[in-house]
Amino acid sequence: MSDVIGYVNKLESFGAVDGPGVRYLIFLNGCRMRCAFCHNPETWAEGQGQEYTADELLAKALRFKPYWKNGGGITVSGGEPLLQIDFVLELFRKAKAKGINTCIDTAGQPFTHEEPFYSKWKELMSLTDTVLLDIKNIDPDAHKELTGVGNENILQMAKEMSDMGVKIWIRHVLVPGGSDNDDYLKRTREFIDTLPSVERVEVLPYHTLGVAKYKEMGIPYRLEDVESPSAERIENAKQILGVK
Repeated sequence: MSDVIGYVNKLESFGAVDGPGVRYLIFLNGCRMRCAFCHNPETWAEGQGQEYTADELLAKALRFKPYWKNGGGITVSGGEPLLQIDFVLELFRKAKAKGINTCIDTAGQPFTHEEPFYSKWKELMSLTDTVLLDIKNIDPDAHKELTGVGNENILQMAKEMSDMGVKIWIRHVLVPGGSDNDDYLKRTREFIDTLPSVERVEVLPYHTLGVAKYKEMGIPYRLEDVESPSAERIENAKQILGVK
C-alpha cells in the first residue's frame, strides 16, 4: 500500500467531456493560478480535502470500468493536478499496470525544468495517454492579468509534450473583453500549428455559474459584469481556432 496521499476535492463516476469515452473523474485540490473566470474557487487551497492513497482511488474507480467504452478511463483534474505530481505519478503507475487509460486536465502553471519536478513530469507524461491543456490566453501580459501568472513555462510545456508525442486536447475559455479577441485567437491557432500532437481543440464559452461560490466564500468576483459570449462570437472563435 502506497503512503503517498492525494488531497481530493470531489469524484465523479461518469464524465463524458473530459477525455476520450466515459471516464472516472478525480478533482484534486490545490491551484496557484487565480483565473478571473474560475468557477471552482473551492479547489484553490492546497493540502486540504479528502485524503486518498492511489490504491484507494483506483479501487473506487475500477468499480465503474464496465462503463469505460470508446477509450474511457480515468481523468485527473483540479484545481491543478501537477501540484500533486507525486500522487498523480503513483496513481498513473498503478493505473497503467492495470491497463487503464489515463488523462490529465491541466493548465500547466507548475511546469519547470528544475529538479526534481522535471524528471517526475517526464515520467508522468510517459504514463499519460491524453493531456487536456487549458490555454488561458496566448498573450503573456493578458495571461498574467487574467490569471496572476505568466504563460511562458506553460507554452514551453506544450511544446515539449508535443515533441514527446503526447496526445493533446487544447481547451480555450472564450471570455468577452478578454480572450475573445481575434488577434489573440489567431495567435493561439498559430501556436497550435506548431504542435503536431494536438488531436482536438475545444472552445469553452465563459459562464457565470460559479459566481454564487465567490459570494459564499467572501471572494470578490472580477468579471461580475461580463456576460457569456454570443453564439456569433463562439462560432467565430471556433472558425479561427479550427474547431472540428
